Amino acid sequence: MAQRRHLREGHESHSRILPRFIQILHGRRHSRNNPRQICSDEIMHQDIIPLYAADIQDQLKKQFAYLSGGRGGDGCPVITFPDYPAFSEIPEKEFQNVLTYLTSIPSLRDAGIGFILVIDRRQDKWTSVKASILRIAASFPGNLQLVLVLRPTGFFHRALSDIAFKFNKDEFKMKVPIIMLGSVSELQGYIDKTQLTEDLGGTLDYCHHRWLSRRTAIEGFAQKVKQTAQILQSFGTELAETELPNDVQSTSSLLATHTEKKDKMKEDIRLAVEQGDDILGSITKPVTENPEYKLNQDQLDNQTTVERLLAQLHETETAFDEFWIKHQQKLEQCLRLRNFEQNFREVKAALDIVFERLSAFTDVGNSCSHAEHILKDLASFEEKSCETIAKARMLASEGDAFIQSSHYAVDSIIPKCSELLHLCDAFTTETERRRNLLNKSLELHGLLEKSMKWCDEGIYLLASQPVDKCQSQDGAESALQEIEKFLDTGAGNKIKELNKLYREYAHILNEDLKEHVQKVFQKQESMEEMFQKRQVSLKKLAAKQTRPVQPVAPRPEAFIKSPCTSPSLQREFVSNSESSALRRVNCRRGKSEMTELHQSRGGSTMDDEENLAVLRQHVINELIETERAYVEELLCVLEGYAAEMDNPLMAHLISPELQNKKDILFGNMEEIYHFHNRIFLRELENYIEYPELVGRCFLEQMEDFQIYEKYCQNKPRSESLWRQFSDSAFFQECQRKLDHKLSLDSYLLKPVQRITKYQLLLKEMLKYSKNCEGAEDLQEALTSILGILKAVNDSMHQIAITGYDGNLNELGKLLMQGSFNVWTDHKKGHSKVKDLARFKPMQRHLFLHEKAVLFCKKREENGEGYEKAPSYSYKHSLNMAAVGITENVKGDAKKFEIWYNAREEVYIIQAPTPEVKATWVNEIRKVLTSQLQACREASQHRTLEQTQSLPLPGSSCSSPSRNNIRNTRKMEEKKADLTSLEVYGTAVAPKYPEKGKGWAKTSHSLDASEENDGWSSAEDPLNSSDAEEEGGGGGEMKLTPGKYTVVTDYEKGVSEEFTVKSGDLVQLIHEGEDGLWYVKNLSTGKEGWIPANNLLMLIGNSKSAQSLSSSESGTASSTLSTSSSCSDSCNASSTSFSDIKG
Repeated sequence: MAQRRHLREGHESHSRILPRFIQILHGRRHSRNNPRQICSDEIMHQDIIPLYAADIQDQLKKQFAYLSGGRGGDGCPVITFPDYPAFSEIPEKEFQNVLTYLTSIPSLRDAGIGFILVIDRRQDKWTSVKASILRIAASFPGNLQLVLVLRPTGFFHRALSDIAFKFNKDEFKMKVPIIMLGSVSELQGYIDKTQLTEDLGGTLDYCHHRWLSRRTAIEGFAQKVKQTAQILQSFGTELAETELPNDVQSTSSLLATHTEKKDKMKEDIRLAVEQGDDILGSITKPVTENPEYKLNQDQLDNQTTVERLLAQLHETETAFDEFWIKHQQKLEQCLRLRNFEQNFREVKAALDIVFERLSAFTDVGNSCSHAEHILKDLASFEEKSCETIAKARMLASEGDAFIQSSHYAVDSIIPKCSELLHLCDAFTTETERRRNLLNKSLELHGLLEKSMKWCDEGIYLLASQPVDKCQSQDGAESALQEIEKFLDTGAGNKIKELNKLYREYAHILNEDLKEHVQKVFQKQESMEEMFQKRQVSLKKLAAKQTRPVQPVAPRPEAFIKSPCTSPSLQREFVSNSESSALRRVNCRRGKSEMTELHQSRGGSTMDDEENLAVLRQHVINELIETERAYVEELLCVLEGYAAEMDNPLMAHLISPELQNKKDILFGNMEEIYHFHNRIFLRELENYIEYPELVGRCFLEQMEDFQIYEKYCQNKPRSESLWRQFSDSAFFQECQRKLDHKLSLDSYLLKPVQRITKYQLLLKEMLKYSKNCEGAEDLQEALTSILGILKAVNDSMHQIAITGYDGNLNELGKLLMQGSFNVWTDHKKGHSKVKDLARFKPMQRHLFLHEKAVLFCKKREENGEGYEKAPSYSYKHSLNMAAVGITENVKGDAKKFEIWYNAREEVYIIQAPTPEVKATWVNEIRKVLTSQLQACREASQHRTLEQTQSLPLPGSSCSSPSRNNIRNTRKMEEKKADLTSLEVYGTAVAPKYPEKGKGWAKTSHSLDASEENDGWSSAEDPLNSSDAEEEGGGGGEMKLTPGKYTVVTDYEKGVSEEFTVKSGDLVQLIHEGEDGLWYVKNLSTGKEGWIPANNLLMLIGNSKSAQSLSSSESGTASSTLSTSSSCSDSCNASSTSFSDIKG
């Protein structure tokens, strides 16, 4: 509401200014008594003067009539009709226009007296004179005072004109007399010689071309003045009716737009004034050149007209300036108000955050160190909040200045200023109150700790008094003196009145603190009770000395380590008459001291927890403070260097080779800055009170930390570019402006340093949070950060690969990379190369991706800085779909095998350490396992769907439902067996196997030795390491009766009607002659003969079947082999299983 009221007030103010402006524009006094005033006004108003010289310029140029500026005796304007041979040929329209225009030029007063017409027909004939006079008489639009005709000079025509004029006077009936003159001397009798032009024998200086140009200029200037006045009036109306915007940007834009229009208006006025001054100068030029020169009446009228127009123009400009000043002041006030309101919103939001954080300081601490730490945090918070408070007070002062300057929105500014001052005062008051509470808490904890320390010292004193020395009178007295001396120190250390303490510190005592006070007071009372009992015992010993008995209890000094631990039980041996009583006293005292021991240990545990909490707070403080500094440094680099590269004022300092290289030099630093400034830093600050939970913050933002990989990958290019242009004047100038002691390259290294710093801080936090709630999150966050560092390091090596034609991104995620010794043992190739390869290792750097493993050769390191990083020359790669591994190689615990295409290519890999080998083997196993699992699940899913959708068979020896149930049960059992196996690898095979090769599969012996531990995603048992070492040669699969799943379509059976489709379940019934098998399609119920060779293709050979040899077969161990074959996409995958034969 207040804002709308201010907008309305601003509009009303403009409405009050506008009428004054319009009044000045139109405030011309039209006085008919002032002919010069009237003339200028008539020129200004287009509706009074219908014609302008510019409109009939061609007609005026004919000069068949002109207004020379001469005047008659009584001031009548003289219009001259010179000798014009084609006078009769002038069109009537042109004749009327010229006469109308000429009669409109003189003032109304002069025109009202009447015009004198001078018709020069000295060279004409009488007939023409008669026609001219009649035409003029009929067409003249103004009042006539006198008509003077210079008749023809020829004798005949002169005589004829005299006679004809006398006898034809009636034809020349005009309201004024017509006088026929025979010569110019007679004409001068009617009009003074000075008022006649030279062609009429006068001395009047008249140039028709000059007159026409001047009239055109004056009228154009009058039009210019009129248009300017109208434009200013329209612009003033627009300004006055403009509503004030509600935001800073719109107000600033509106002020700039109006200022630009105003400047254009002022420029137009200046040009118009220059035009008027030029015209006035041309009119007065003769007088300036010759002071004796006298201007004629028309020239004087022209001068008056131009001067009046200039005066009106100046008056209009002055009125507009006055209006603009007020309008500009209004807009500037509006802009300041919008800035004030925007700043108020920002400061108010900042104050809300300050108060929200201040409200979090509710804890008064549970120890002196804790209270001191909270006080330090409060002081630090207060220091950081000072900037916000200072901004608020400064903004309030700014608002007060607006109020003092009579701002139009005072009603809106006053509440805001009051609110800001109130919040600042409230912050100061609340901060002081909380500081006082913490000081009182510190004071209370000081009392409690002094009391606890005093109690511990007292317990130590009791424990440290030797038993044997106390048996003597002197020893007992000495012990009593020690006790009394110690008790005297309690005046300043112990808690005296508990209720008084409660009253004094009631405003800070919460339940926990109150309980702590009670425990301390109870400990103090227990200790004092112990002292009282010891005093009673010692006084008895000092008063009645008996024969000492040799003590049998060990000396307490032998096992008392420090005053912080309670003493062990002590027994004092006295005379038989007192021994039982003393024993009871010592027993009770022992129990009391044991209780104190437990309390002391509990206090020690509490102190340890407090220390750990303080350490955790230090770590979180360091994390947040360094994070803030990191964000500020990134912003400084982006604003001080990156932004300056786009600054036109700095362009001359940037060499052409450096231009458009900002993305290379700074990488994605801006993306990193926005992540930390907008997200991560703010999230971290939420954990300042719960440092042990900060691991969750890292886990929630872990994906965003991947941006560092892009930055680190670009770092070598950035480093190279920096070395080329580090001496550039641009970088030196930026460093000078920023007042940095270090050059840009030091700041470009900050992101790399920061990402490595996190793991150190997380380790520190984890060390102090072992038993805290967030320990697991901290450990997971640390592991994730280390994983990111590893990924960044791996990617730095990956980008150094050269010579690879494909796209490395298509190989999947980079899992591992490292350098190894490699031997090759291929079945194909030159025998010498094969033999030499077994003894001479190659140095290769391996890159393990999800889909391939790359073999590269490491090149020598060159250059400086990041250019020292090695490069890797690509040699070859292996598709993980066809890779197998042998985990252990005889003779070397650091070696393992990677083989390809059923051991056609074998690579013996030697790792630097057994640990590195184990890591690589495990990672490769994971890749192969995931591939096999994916294809197996796809195959089983498809097989299950096809099995469930099988139609009923046409003929069988048992019921169809029973067969279906049995088939389904068998399939489920096979799936369960497959799921329980630890078989690693997947198979990627062509749709039809090549000749001599079976379907790819993986096999694993259940009792295979560790030395023959082979894993593959396309393993052939005939070529596997296990098969070779066990001597198990394999032949072609032998078909046996049973049920199989078809893996490809077949439509070429012996019987034309018998066909099978991929996924059909078929039963091999018996083998016939000529290599034919009688097969039944259980899916369709049809039967037919199929050649054995084709059958192998349909169901797969031994390499794609599942078989289990029974224990009765006599083999040493039962072997299970499983196969999966799938296309690259696993969409066309299928698995074939043989029935388990009993």
